[in-house]
Amino acid sequence: MKVEARIFDIVTVFAFFIAIVYGVTTYYWSGFGVEPVGLVALILTGGLSLLAGSYMRFISRRIDARPEDREDAEISDGAGELGFFSPGSYWPIAMAGAAATAGLALAFFHIWLLVIAIVLILITVGGLVFEYHTGPSHE
Repeated sequence: MKVEARIFDIVTVFAFFIAIVYGVTTYYWSGFGVEPVGLVALILTGGLSLLAGSYMRFISRRIDARPEDREDAEISDGAGELGFFSPGSYWPIAMAGAAATAGLALAFFHIWLLVIAIVLILITVGGLVFEYHTGPSHE
């Protein structure tokens, strides 16, 4: 996770640097002062990147070094099972439909449709999370 944290750190530094350059250039080149929308977008981009990078740096201290993090790793060190991935689930499609409904409700500001969409999102997230949950074992 250290590699990913470094990538996010680079993006953070870049976004904040460009935000400063953007603020200074728009202040001097446009006659109206700093253009706020682009400046806020760049600052928020840097903040979100800082948040993700900090999380990955925090997690990398708590787990063992992965092959991607070691300089002396071989290709065969990364071989093996990576985890369980659902071979055919319809829940992501339902979740996308619920998210699209929420987006539509926000676009037209229909509160009743937004309430329905939030309920649908909660149902589909629950379905996706508990898709392979079989309950306690009775052995």
